[in-house]
Amino acid sequence: MMQDAYSLITPAADDDKFIPLIFDSPHSSRFCPPDMQTTAPEAALMSGWDAYVDELWSGATQFGASLLAARVHRTYIDFNRARSDIDPELLDQPWPEAIQVSEKSQAGMGLIRRYALPGVQMYDRKLSIAEVQHRIHHYYDPYHAQLQQLINAAHARCGQVWHIDCHSMKSVGNAMNIDNGARRPDFVLGDRNGSAADPAFTLWVAQQLQAQGYLVKINDPYRGAELVHAYSDPRRGRNSIQIEINRALYMDEQSLERSAGFATLQSKLSQLAESMSRYIVGKLIDQPH
Repeated sequence: MMQDAYSLITPAADDDKFIPLIFDSPHSSRFCPPDMQTTAPEAALMSGWDAYVDELWSGATQFGASLLAARVHRTYIDFNRARSDIDPELLDQPWPEAIQVSEKSQAGMGLIRRYALPGVQMYDRKLSIAEVQHRIHHYYDPYHAQLQQLINAAHARCGQVWHIDCHSMKSVGNAMNIDNGARRPDFVLGDRNGSAADPAFTLWVAQQLQAQGYLVKINDPYRGAELVHAYSDPRRGRNSIQIEINRALYMDEQSLERSAGFATLQSKLSQLAESMSRYIVGKLIDQPH
């Protein structure tokens, strides 16, 4: 039986708690479908897993937010890449549609990964057009369609919407990252230099996290990728930001087990989600009618 592309928790349409606030976690599944047939060792695959990120943000649904989470591993297909970001080096034949090879694909981290870690190949074979199309049609397209529907419906209902794209990051960048060898802050917020969200909202989120005692950077080293780019338009009240959490805050990066810090961080993120809900209610009250 085929795995569903995503899980979704959302308030009922008539729920008085409904807030136009949508969280999505595209990289928090560790499930690798059998047809993946990778030669990469599990440790290399799981180094790219945004471990437990959907769990860390699960408290947000108590405050009227929706939570969408992927159910397949990011190396199988990466929901945070453009649909056309196809790596031609992976394929046994030319791709039948237009492609846009990005810097990510060139580094082996496109829509379908070529490398699990620097120098660690995903496959000892070329992929067929049919198997890549299967991954797109059965996983990527449904996930994006659901996220777009959530954002559009919330915007239609309230006139504004806030979308939080949720990730985790290694505590130190590696050779596949632009900050190779650099120790990272606790959080990185990305709004594509203000083009994906009202910069005032991004700054407000940073201030909330700083008040909780965390070190926060904005757009450095992560600006946000496809999921905050595709559906955002802050001039029309469509705000998207990417939030990267340093894994050292909540897990052992070698064993992949939750650490003693997990419960504390989960509680603080629930507090942040509650504050976001109040912020959004205030914005909706203030908007012109």
